[in-house]
Amino acid sequence: METETATPWLTDGEQCAWRTFLDVQRMLTHQLEKDLQPFGLTMNDYEILVNLSESAERRLRMSDLATATLQSKSRLSHQITRMENAGLVRRENCESDRRGLYAVLTDDGMDTMRKVAPHHVESVRRHFIDQIGPDALGDLHESLKPIAEQLRGRRGKP
Repeated sequence: METETATPWLTDGEQCAWRTFLDVQRMLTHQLEKDLQPFGLTMNDYEILVNLSESAERRLRMSDLATATLQSKSRLSHQITRMENAGLVRRENCESDRRGLYAVLTDDGMDTMRKVAPHHVESVRRHFIDQIGPDALGDLHESLKPIAEQLRGRRGKP
């Protein structure tokens, strides 16, 4: 015989906070995507450019880049192919592991990053940072940090 447990439904305040978070996340992502369109980039493209530009030798193993960007290896492979065709990245073989590949930021990709980054930062500031006071921004960071840590620890787990 199964025992039923009561679902701890969200209170009105919890429901309001949750739905507001979802709305902001969707609308902000949509706006940031829209602001990258004139440069021919998506948020995924930009995230890859950022990760590669900040890595040693401007390159990462494809598996590490997939983990960093929360993409499946096959989806990332398609994305990198598209970005290769645009001249932003290239693949390089991994000498220590014949099956491994690196994604490498090209000089054109780095030039694109330098050109787009100021516009992206301005967009983030206009649509997010400037809408929240400095104290509230610190509080938001402290509130979200344990969620990020808990979810980061669950990667790859059901």
